[in-house]
Amino acid sequence: MIRAGVFGATGYTGQELVRILSRHPEVEIAFATSEGSAGETLDRIHPAAPPLPLIPREEAPLGAIEAAFLCLPHGAAASTAVRALQSGARVIDLSADFRLRDAAAYAHWYGVEHPAPELLEEAVYGLTEHVGDRLPGARLVANPGCYPTSVLLPLLPLQRAGAVAGTVVADSKSGVSGAGRGPKQHTHFVEVAENFSPYAIGRSHRHLPEMEQALGQVGSLVFSPHLLPVRRGILSTLYIPLAEGWGEARVRELLEERYATAPFVRVLPAGQLATLAHAVGTNRCVFALTPADRLLIVTSALDNLIKGAAGQAVQNLNGMFSLPETTGLE
Repeated sequence: MIRAGVFGATGYTGQELVRILSRHPEVEIAFATSEGSAGETLDRIHPAAPPLPLIPREEAPLGAIEAAFLCLPHGAAASTAVRALQSGARVIDLSADFRLRDAAAYAHWYGVEHPAPELLEEAVYGLTEHVGDRLPGARLVANPGCYPTSVLLPLLPLQRAGAVAGTVVADSKSGVSGAGRGPKQHTHFVEVAENFSPYAIGRSHRHLPEMEQALGQVGSLVFSPHLLPVRRGILSTLYIPLAEGWGEARVRELLEERYATAPFVRVLPAGQLATLAHAVGTNRCVFALTPADRLLIVTSALDNLIKGAAGQAVQNLNGMFSLPETTGLE
């Protein structure tokens, strides 16, 4: 049995992670932390959650766990990761602290010096379907962002096969839970309901360098995120210019072959379009292909709290401890 600690259990991602781990047959939750709700139980914050006692982060018994899940703000996650690794625990970080390999890029995008730059080279970027061979025995995994997961899963195989002929436009929409549980004016009900708004477009969203790093080319992507008036889910529409000799049928064959053994990726049949309903509440990323002259339009859907965060984190845990990928997720 893997004893795990959940840091930041009262946020939306932390709550979802506790829900998944509570039914995982190989995991026991040793503790859950919260800075604002320490001394209470998790079900007082989220009524459907188990009655886990909440303790301050600094009081977490790191020596009692084999795995630490960090659902913490950037900065706080890295310092906690250092302590957890020193105690002998393996770390799955759901913040952005170990996604970028370059400490200078991290400082540019996050406005602070990286707290533990010595760990950046070691961290495995945990897009599970593309790093499965690096997970067994890994000490530190950086869980990808929710938007990057929706974009990179359909796009990476095409880019690596030489099917992409130019800049890709990713027009992405997220449910409000993607903004986190903390109160913000733009996520108040009156601001969101019956509205639909872009934000951080151009080259200003922090997920952009993460995606360009994975693609290996700065300027290879135009990323336009939007806020949907729904609780959860991400739908990304990718406009991909295809190289000579590539069409919808050849791309479909490539993706179906690449993900044939991936239990949480589904390529829809021709003529269908991916929607939030295909993915919300599941650990799946579902995408569909539509030809448009020399463009291929890919619609990609996932649940931002599951496949975009907690579910993928558990996939990575399973890989780190050499368990079947689907354990606790089906």
